[in-house]
This record gives sequence, C-alpha cells and structure tokens, in this order.
Amino acid sequence: MTLIQNFEASDPKLITGLLVLVPVIYILTRSYFSPSPASSVSSTSNPTEQKPKSIMQPARTDLPPPKDDPFTLDELKQFDGTQVGKPIYVSIKGTVFDVSHKGDVYGPGKSYNIFAGKDGSKGLGMSSLKTEHAVPDYGDLEEKDMKTLNDWHLFFLKRYSVVGRVVDLPEAVKNNEVSNVPPPSS
Repeated sequence: MTLIQNFEASDPKLITGLLVLVPVIYILTRSYFSPSPASSVSSTSNPTEQKPKSIMQPARTDLPPPKDDPFTLDELKQFDGTQVGKPIYVSIKGTVFDVSHKGDVYGPGKSYNIFAGKDGSKGLGMSSLKTEHAVPDYGDLEEKDMKTLNDWHLFFLKRYSVVGRVVDLPEAVKNNEVSNVPPPSS
C-alpha cells in the first residue's frame, strides 16, 4: 500500500499538510521563476524617466519671511490653479501657503487639487481626499486626527511660503491661533 492510500480524503493530517504545503510550493515557485530585480531593468529603458512626483520633500532653507496678508475663504478660491498666471494657495488651520511650485501635485486634475484654493484642514487631519471633508471647520476632529493636522501644518511651514492668513474661519476653530513662523530646523 502506498502512503497516499493510507489516508482518507477527510483525514485532518492530510488536509493540514495540504494547507501548509500548497502555499509553500506557490511561494517557492514564484520566487524561483520570477525575474530578479536586476534582470527586470531593461537596457533600453529611458534614463530620463523619473519617479512619480510626491509632496514629500526635504525642508527648505530658502523660504522668504512669512507674510500676514488677510484672505477670506471666498478670496482664497481664486487661487485654485485654474487661472493661468495666478499662484496656487492651500490653507491649513488658517495659514495660507503658496504651493505653486508643486503644481504637478496641487494643480487642476492632480491628486491634491482638492485642497487648492481653500482651507481643507479637516480633510488633511482625517487623511481624506473626499470633497465633503476638505473644509476649514476641524473643530470636531478626534485627537489622533488633530495630531495629523498639526503634523501637516508643521510640514507645510517648513516647505512652503506663508503668504497670509484666513480671516473668516468658522467660529469653532477661530480661536485656535497658530504661529506662521516655522520652528527651528533640527
């Protein structure tokens, strides 16, 4: 009698063995037959190809002093990237940032355009790209989302020029004053 004949189809040892063995065989054959990362690079690839753009960049040391120009939420709408020649502004917690040099990310049709020309603090805090979340009233954010929002504000202070502040934030967040001066680089 062979080994397989000693097991019945409903034998728990056989079922357990197959459940363990099948994934192991799959992983081994996949890693054995897939090309190595070095061999998958084509010798004819274009050396000028670049990785997709990201907003994650190092802190800048060449930022001009922050401005304190007043903006209403309605005025801010003019700076959403749709008007040629106008800068792109994003406001976080009432601080207005010039993100024009990242038009590839904040420009029309781009991934973060939802925040262009508005204060979308709540959406940033929630890490949400939904239109209904890109609003200035972040007063009901949970503590973890508030930390995320504060981290975004600090990130922007270190990377984008401050061009002003929003003067008509919702009452729920109006008294949450923030400094438009970035902390010293560490």
